Amino acid sequence: MSSITLRFLAEPSTVNFGGKVHGGTVMKWIDEAGYACATSWAKRYCVTVSVGSIRFQRPIMIGDLVEVEARLAYTGRTSMNIAVEVRAGDMKTGQMAVITECLVVFVAVEPDGQTIPVQAWLPETPGDIALAQRVKAHLDAARAAAPGV
Repeated sequence: MSSITLRFLAEPSTVNFGGKVHGGTVMKWIDEAGYACATSWAKRYCVTVSVGSIRFQRPIMIGDLVEVEARLAYTGRTSMNIAVEVRAGDMKTGQMAVITECLVVFVAVEPDGQTIPVQAWLPETPGDIALAQRVKAHLDAARAAAPGV
């Protein structure tokens, strides 16, 4: 499985001091959806290596329907780059808005913590191909900016 969408209601237990869903809770949801996507693809236990920029575009309100979509975007030899988009909105109106999006990198690991190769993902749709190209360009730029890392 190369994608997964988690859907649930934002509950009062997730509220911050401002009365909105806590940003840390949203980050937890991102990690959980990314983990589910990576583990489903690798068929092994996976761990988070990094999370790209997260910028919240609007708050999530208590009672909003929340969707956290995680899609495989690119695979390396041992890594899986997962694109995650968080949407939320009022179920009564049916209008959903993007809250944030980011790229999360996971690796599959053996019980001793050693990374193991993952199956290559080959994008098929035009949208998946474009996403894979953007992620590959981002990775190449990051490697060029930090040689030897």
